[in-house]
Amino acid sequence: MYANKKKSGGRSDWEKERRIMIFDTKENLAAYKGLGKNYEKAIDFLMNSDLEHMEVGKYEIDGKEVYASVQEYTTLPWEEAKFETHENYTDIQYIIKGDEIMGYAPKASLKVKVEYNPEKDVTFYTNDVRGLDVPAHDGMFCIFQPQDGHKPKAMDQKPCAVKKVVVKIKEK
Repeated sequence: MYANKKKSGGRSDWEKERRIMIFDTKENLAAYKGLGKNYEKAIDFLMNSDLEHMEVGKYEIDGKEVYASVQEYTTLPWEEAKFETHENYTDIQYIIKGDEIMGYAPKASLKVKVEYNPEKDVTFYTNDVRGLDVPAHDGMFCIFQPQDGHKPKAMDQKPCAVKKVVVKIKEK
């Protein structure tokens, strides 16, 4: 859920900068369709696809507007996982199978390690900020918007094989 405070008369600057990522379970996916047309396409894909049997690779949902990447990997120690942000896309990171820590920190609190790569739409950051550790397991997901620094692939106590789908939603 968003952590926002409403001010009468519209959104405050505080609110615009203080929205945080969403963390939830597959049972509640449909509730996020209202975030926009592209979110609806992404969520329909997640709800109507046989994710467990999908092969690793990229899946087009609506061209460059919405697409998915199925990944398999073994989680890494927290220190080896990398904080990242994207300028043009929101991520829905959905755990199909396995356990991992998805780190969160506001983009403004992070120190750039690798400058923005427009071809890959990613900036990488140092691990100077711990942020919030979100333990994610089968059927859980996080929605990370462009202002959300996130650190996928961190292990939850011990290395674990993970199968995940990351749905990219164009924002700009």
